[in-house]
Amino acid sequence: MWPKVPEGKESPQSSPVPVQAPMNAGVGSLASVVAPVVMNPASLPSQIPQSSAISAGLRIRGEITGHSDLLIDGQVQGSIRLANSKVTVGPHGSVQADIEAREIVIEGKIRGNLNASENIRLGPKSDVQGSMLTPRVAIEDGARLRGKVEMLRPGEAKRGAAAGQSKTSVISTPIAALKE
Repeated sequence: MWPKVPEGKESPQSSPVPVQAPMNAGVGSLASVVAPVVMNPASLPSQIPQSSAISAGLRIRGEITGHSDLLIDGQVQGSIRLANSKVTVGPHGSVQADIEAREIVIEGKIRGNLNASENIRLGPKSDVQGSMLTPRVAIEDGARLRGKVEMLRPGEAKRGAAAGQSKTSVISTPIAALKE
């Protein structure tokens, strides 16, 4: 894998790579040959999946934005905006933030609103306090939810929410109360 090169510098894919002939190549041959090897960027994967993690023991305050998937098993306070990525709050994760992402998976504890363009899944040990806005939601047995769920039609997440014209389904009773 090539290391990332800062913008404005030559990329490693188009750099000549020196190739050395073996030292025992024989009489009359060159001991060392340098030939440019150019890699075609089109032959490389266009999007290499990237993910980041906030592991147990880490505590972060502030705004998290970017384009990679994120696993949170530590503590986060603030806001998380990863619109085209997947955000997972692991079993040891504790989040006090609003989360906006393509896909959100909760296995730990969260206090904040969730906005997903594709889906939200609450695991069996999840504890969520806040509103959810998404086209699809999965709530596993044992999950605790205290808040409002708004279901949007696929593709309506950005348009409907911005215009205030979304079709909603509201759960007014917390899921945890239904199980008691």
